[in-house]
Amino acid sequence: MGPKAASPFLCFVLFLLCSSAAQAFNITRLLGQYPEFSTFNELLTKTKVAAEINKRLTITVLVIDNAAASAIAGKPDFVLKTILSNHVILDYYSLEKLSKLPKKTALLTTLYQSSGVAEDKTGFLNVSVVGDGEVAFGSADKGAPLNAKLVNGVAAQPFNISVLQVTQAIIAPGVDFSAPSPVATPPSSAPRPLIHVPPSASRRPKAPSPGDDDEVLAPDAESPTDADAPADAPGNAPADAPSDAPAADELVSSPPAADDDDAADDDAAAPANSGSTRTQVSTILGLGVVVGLLSSMMAL
Repeated sequence: MGPKAASPFLCFVLFLLCSSAAQAFNITRLLGQYPEFSTFNELLTKTKVAAEINKRLTITVLVIDNAAASAIAGKPDFVLKTILSNHVILDYYSLEKLSKLPKKTALLTTLYQSSGVAEDKTGFLNVSVVGDGEVAFGSADKGAPLNAKLVNGVAAQPFNISVLQVTQAIIAPGVDFSAPSPVATPPSSAPRPLIHVPPSASRRPKAPSPGDDDEVLAPDAESPTDADAPADAPGNAPADAPSDAPAADELVSSPPAADDDDAADDDAAAPANSGSTRTQVSTILGLGVVVGLLSSMMAL
């Protein structure tokens, strides 16, 4: 094989070696060398984010230690996947590159943004140099704090993968749906409208009988007539008594009505007695006439 024929072959081999080197990293194996990140490594595998990372050629992973990872380990898988996807930056950032940020701040695109389900800026991270050169990360969503501080670099394969440790998990506002919502109480039955039902005959207040209030209502011998008596008599019926109950004036005037009935009976009895007296007189006179006629006939 001549030198000219060997040149294309060597170029092809070098290309394969470069391609293999570019895809040689495996995040699971890489983090497996650091026991302090074992919980985070398990979560990457559990949510299949590790497989997504291994498909990339250029990437930066923000990892957290076991204590910080335990704080999010109990969340549902879909919430965990969202949080972990926001820890994967789709670019290569070394410690040196972060220390030389233009304007000391940058907006970083994450793996969650590439999923197509991120809303607003929940798929972006904000990184800024704060204080005395300290680097802090946080969600780029409005109102999110820069609360994940850079600790140090863990591992790096220049221009392919960089693994950086931060102090805590980065959770975008509105991403964590695992918080228990208040238990919905069944709606109570609506109160029935109050309907006024007139009292039945058995429940209606009874009008006082004349005999019950004789001492109060019955007039004495010198009391005025029915037309004059009830003017100032107190009413015993309640103000809200049903309309078919007797009125106060009727209650007052009812006892005199009973006396009027007695008087009417006396008046009716009086003509009857006078009529019987007349009958007796007529009978006596008739007998006298008959006796006189008989005497005259006998004298003849």
